[in-house]
Amino acid sequence: QVQLVESGGGLVQPGGSLTLSCVASGSIFSINAMAWYRQAPGKERELVAVITRGGSTNYPDSVKGRFTISRDSPKNTVFLHMNSLKPEDTAVYSCNAMTTSYGVPKDYWGQGTQVTVSS
Repeated sequence: QVQLVESGGGLVQPGGSLTLSCVASGSIFSINAMAWYRQAPGKERELVAVITRGGSTNYPDSVKGRFTISRDSPKNTVFLHMNSLKPEDTAVYSCNAMTTSYGVPKDYWGQGTQVTVSS
């Protein structure tokens, strides 16, 4: 079992910055990669950043160059640094942990944190 707790959401003006945090606990050793997803009202959930156990990162074009995922391994924490925020970035952002236990893949999710970009 992996537990994920996000924090850092809020209201920010267009062009502003915000950093989200996700603290993982439990079976940390089973985590292969961690990611941030977002879901806006009426839209499908979208992957916005992923970081693998080896440190490789990947982003969709919609956030590339503006969002950065990083981690503090000793603190079991993953961050999403968001710059140049746009109103279309408004969504609930959720942390995801991709794990494998006894050869069985399983995803874990945090509760989500609201990010609103508005003037």
